[in-house]
Amino acid sequence: MAGAEPRATLGIALASAGYACFALQDAVVKLLVATYAVPQILFMRSLVIVLITAPLAFVLRHPSVFKSRHRGTLVLRAALMLLAWLLFYNAARHLGLAELTTLYFSAPIIVILLSIVVLKERVGPARWLACIGGFIGVAVAANPTHSPDLLPALMCIVAGGCWAWSTVLVRLVSKTETTLVQMAATSLLFALACAASFPWVWETPDLFGWALMIGLGLVATLGQYLLYEGFRHAPASALAPVEYTGLIWAFLYGYALWAEVPSLTVVIGALMIVASSGILVIGERRRPAEA
Repeated sequence: MAGAEPRATLGIALASAGYACFALQDAVVKLLVATYAVPQILFMRSLVIVLITAPLAFVLRHPSVFKSRHRGTLVLRAALMLLAWLLFYNAARHLGLAELTTLYFSAPIIVILLSIVVLKERVGPARWLACIGGFIGVAVAANPTHSPDLLPALMCIVAGGCWAWSTVLVRLVSKTETTLVQMAATSLLFALACAASFPWVWETPDLFGWALMIGLGLVATLGQYLLYEGFRHAPASALAPVEYTGLIWAFLYGYALWAEVPSLTVVIGALMIVASSGILVIGERRRPAEA
């Protein structure tokens, strides 16, 4: 297909912007978890997404999710994403940022493996090189100095696996379902599951808390839309290494919000991540038309 390379490049650009939003989302969540329970935060995030995407899907006459042949897949995606969030933020209470980041960023490699098995994608050397190079860059930037506790480490790895599986399902479902329908359906299920915990975890937010939660929902909405559209234009294996760029944004947000100055290892790792993403873009532009 003559337009395959430009479409893949567009998908990479959209996904990169989406992961930048997700890094900001994580920064906002870091502010919120000090006061509020994770299910409450996730509920407010999901509620904002539903209130934005469901009316838009209705006005634009997008096909109903109840008539979709991927209803079961959408439910599975919602469950995987919920499990990933709960595991990741509970592991964050026991692991340092270095261990947490290194373990969780196993997800892009899992995406590539699943894209081969589930989506039957052909993964070329450029994608493998970009993914492995990006993971090494994350390890250098995170600079883990000791072995993490076994149980929290396992929780983090499982969270990365759940996120990887849900990412592959995005690519599968995007072949037939619109982005708005996917976002509305999964976030609604997400919100219902989190709401079940309210009798035990709900704490009425103050004005600043409300502002952060609503802002979190807006950033998450934009990030999800950009990422889902990215998967509509590019294969999952091509976008997997792009997730590493979120680490660079996390460093920038950390400096802007908490005046955290990156160390030399962080700078070196970030440069490796940028180089890996560059290899990916060049490789996609040079892929033969039949790919």
